Amino acid sequence: MPKDDVIKQVWAGIFFFLGVILVAGVVVFIGINKGLAEPKFTVRVLFDKVGGLTEGAPVRLSGVTVGRVERIGFIVDDIDGRGIEVVLDVYRKFEPQIRRSTRIAVQTEGVLGAKYIEITRRTHETPLDIAHPVAGEVMLDVYDIAEVLRDTALGFNRTTKDISAIMAELKYMSRKTKRILDRVEKRVIDGTLIKVF
Repeated sequence: MPKDDVIKQVWAGIFFFLGVILVAGVVVFIGINKGLAEPKFTVRVLFDKVGGLTEGAPVRLSGVTVGRVERIGFIVDDIDGRGIEVVLDVYRKFEPQIRRSTRIAVQTEGVLGAKYIEITRRTHETPLDIAHPVAGEVMLDVYDIAEVLRDTALGFNRTTKDISAIMAELKYMSRKTKRILDRVEKRVIDGTLIKVF
């Protein structure tokens, strides 16, 4: 093998290994920035429905991303009407804030945006016991809101029909009363109101 070919192969090998090291370094750097190497702990939350929440969705504490949804699955026996378990993978550095939190809910980004988990704290409520499965907030779905609006519209429709019926009855009574008063007035004018004979 000529000496030039050996030198080319050595340089090609060096560039190959440098490329592999560079790609590995980029992957590790991105992983560290995305929190893949950061210590985490899990929080189990039970929901009645999750409305399109997916694994990998962000977990936010008062708007700050503190983890992600690790797993979503059904449990064998419902607990308080909640049959879906969502496992949250949360960065350990946020554990004290999570332990002081009081509510966990599925939220929507924007009007039709992606779903995420929002953890909040209300000062006058008891903090969550994250050592056990936590009951998540009951989710208001678009269909639930539409059903409430439909029921309200039907109620207004019935009320309008009832009011229309009452108004028609009042109009009828008003006409009858007017006729009676007209007869009484005519008899008073004629002087025959009190005459019996």
